[in-house]
Formats: sequence, C-alpha cells, structure tokens
Amino acid sequence: MKIEMKDLQKFRKDFESSEKNIVAMNAVSHGSLNVVAMNRLHAQGLSRTFSNEIKTRGITNQKKSGRCWMFAGLNLLRESIANKLNLDNFELSQSYQMFYDKIEKANYFLESIIETAKEDLNGRLVMWILSKPVEDGGQWGMFTDLVEKYGVLPKELMDESFQTSESATMNRLLDTKLREDAMVLREMVKKGKTTKEIESKKAELLEEIHRILSINIGLPPEKFDYEYKDKDGNFHRIEGITPVEFYKEFVEMPIDGMVSVINCPTPDKNFMKTYTVQYLGNVIGGKGIKYLNLKLDEFKALAKKMILDGNLVWFTADVGKMMEREKGILDTEIYDFESLYGTKFLFDKATRLDYGDSLMTHAMVFTGVDIDDDGNPTKWKVENSWGDQLGDKGYFLMSDSWFDEYVYEVAVDEKYLSAAMKKVLKEKPVELPPWDPMGSVAFAR
Repeated sequence: MKIEMKDLQKFRKDFESSEKNIVAMNAVSHGSLNVVAMNRLHAQGLSRTFSNEIKTRGITNQKKSGRCWMFAGLNLLRESIANKLNLDNFELSQSYQMFYDKIEKANYFLESIIETAKEDLNGRLVMWILSKPVEDGGQWGMFTDLVEKYGVLPKELMDESFQTSESATMNRLLDTKLREDAMVLREMVKKGKTTKEIESKKAELLEEIHRILSINIGLPPEKFDYEYKDKDGNFHRIEGITPVEFYKEFVEMPIDGMVSVINCPTPDKNFMKTYTVQYLGNVIGGKGIKYLNLKLDEFKALAKKMILDGNLVWFTADVGKMMEREKGILDTEIYDFESLYGTKFLFDKATRLDYGDSLMTHAMVFTGVDIDDDGNPTKWKVENSWGDQLGDKGYFLMSDSWFDEYVYEVAVDEKYLSAAMKKVLKEKPVELPPWDPMGSVAFAR
C-alpha cells in the first residue's frame, strides 16, 4: 500500500501539535545528536574511581587503521615483557604483526578461493569471501596464531609507517589485486589445471603481495639486537635473537592456554557449547577460531575473576553503541534518545544480533572493575587504543549495564573455567556460516 498525501498531512499535523517536537527539531538541527541527547545528570554522576584496578604502561594509538584487536593483544603481552625487563615504558611493534597478518590473510583468502572455485561466483559464499580479502580486523584466535608463529618485536625496531597508521588505500589496492588473483585461480580450476600448477601460481601471486606489503610496511627483521636501560638506569643488551625467541623468553602470560569465551544469547546457539566460523582466520595450520558460549552471569564472572587476580582481559564489544567518545564513556543511559524522539528502542542483546543491529566491532582491554558491597560489578575500566586525548587520558569507563548489552567475547585463562566448561571445550565445535554475527572481526578506529 502506497503512502497517500492525506497520510503525510496527518503526520505533519500531529508533529506540529507538539511543542516538544518543535523544540527537539530546533535543537537537533543546530547540534550533534549525541550532544542534544546527552543525559547530563547521569553523566555527571559517573565516578572514575575503581575498587580493583591494574596499572598499565599507558595508551597506544592505532590511528586510522582497524588493528584494535592487535593493539589490545600486544598491550597484554607488553606488560609481561616490561615487568620481566624492569621497564617503565615499553611497546611492541604493531607494524611487525600487521605485515605477517596481511600475508597470512592473503594466503588464507587464496586458499579459500581455491577451495570454493567450483561454487557459483554469484552465490552468497563466494561473494562473502570476495567482500573482505585482507581487512585490518581480527579476532583473539587470529592474534594468538600470529604470535605463536612469528613472535613479537619491540616497537622501536619496526615503527609505524604512514600506511600502517592510515591503511585504507593500501587495503583497497590489496583487495583489488587479490580479487584479480581470485579470478586467475578460479579460471585455472575451471580449465582443469593440476593441483601442483595451481599451487605454483598461488606462490607467484603471494610473492607479489609480499612485495606490495614490503613497500608499504617495510621488511620485518628476522633477527635483532635490543639495547635498553631499565627503570633503575641499568644498561642491557640482548643480541642475535629472533622475534619468536624473544616472545618465548620474555612473555610469561600463558597465551596458548587462553580461551575465547562468548555470550551470544541468540536462539540458534546453545550455552555450554563450542562454536567456530567457516572461512574466518588468518594462519593456515594455526589453531583458528573456537568460542565457548556461556550464560551472561558465568561469562561476566570469568572476566571479574581474571581482574581480581591481577590479570588484564582482552575483550570485544559493539563500541559504536551508546558511546560518548570524547568523554570515554560506554553506558546504556548516557543518551536519552527515547525522550528526544518520543519512541522506545526495544531490542535486547539476542534480537539485536539476530536482526543485524549489532556485532563485535572493537577490541579493548579491561584493566579494572568496581565491586559493590555485595560483590557485584558496577562498572569497568577499559584501556583503549585511540590515543590519550579521549576519555581519562585514553582510558574509558564502561557501566555494568553496557557490559551486559554489548560485550560479546573475553579471552580468559583456561584455569578459571569450571570442570564442566573444560569438558565442553574438548568437544568438536559447531560450524557457523561466515555471515553469522560471531564471525565478525574487531576493526573499529
């Protein structure tokens, strides 16, 4: 049924009959929606004091790139290294990780193209694979696979390039080249070329990607010497070490014993069940993606236990929802859009996911939690990677209600899982399609 003019006339008359609507229209036409809808009384009552807090070595800045998951992961590892080396300030190279993530993603993409070469080019699966050849985003399992294979590197030995900090153009060109490569490989399969011929061609194509990455990011060192002064002024030199050796010697955090735990309450996913996602990953031959889905209270309790024991917690969330960016506040009540528009927003966490209104967009690190007298969390302290000009010198405040609605994944040490959880973890995971919301990657900038 089409819209009739009489319908529009009625809508207009009803709108103009409310002074509140006119005031709202005038206010919104001259300012940001977030500014107009700011819940001032609520915002000014938020305290940034936490009962339990872990000191970290400052805020990093991913700039105009989607490497939040990588920054968050490296920020966890740097604390372990800095403690062992007795350093006040320390940062790991995100460019080093980015180089190998891109080449691994390129290989993963081309392998996926070969595997699906006989699928319809216009089908949903192939179109999905072609849509995101080498995006910046990633997941905890992708981070750990990278670190296990390539180790880590002090940042001063491979600093940021312009392209790593502002990656859109590089990514666009890489995507175009890889889609061309996909066309070549699909044609080879169509013509009945041998596996050996296809693999030989793929190696050629990967060398081209390696050249493009090297020009944009620089060549990562295979071995390095590292000189530094500790916080007591003592000079040290580490000679002829590889990034993998450096990782194994100085990172004491049990990264290989960390588990990705999710809270996804949609009807198609059972709690106390493991899941993986088709065609989501970077390192062929790595452990890949595996989630353990838990109820919200169990999920939250694991994050709380980690922090209370002095452990930082890597997590993903939908950061674009109810966020005051400048003040660094994540709170379900920070804006009163319902009063502004005279409507209700009815989605809960499950329906928000099911109807495409939410997904994992950003990875950060929990560094603190505020516990009330009954032992319940009231708010969480968050280390972000958007520089130190936002929030409290780069740290964000998250209300517990925001955690409930928009936090989807935390990486926890397996030792914190119950016996029943550990048993479930050994089960073969259910495969989710690539377009499932749990197949999203953290990429926000």
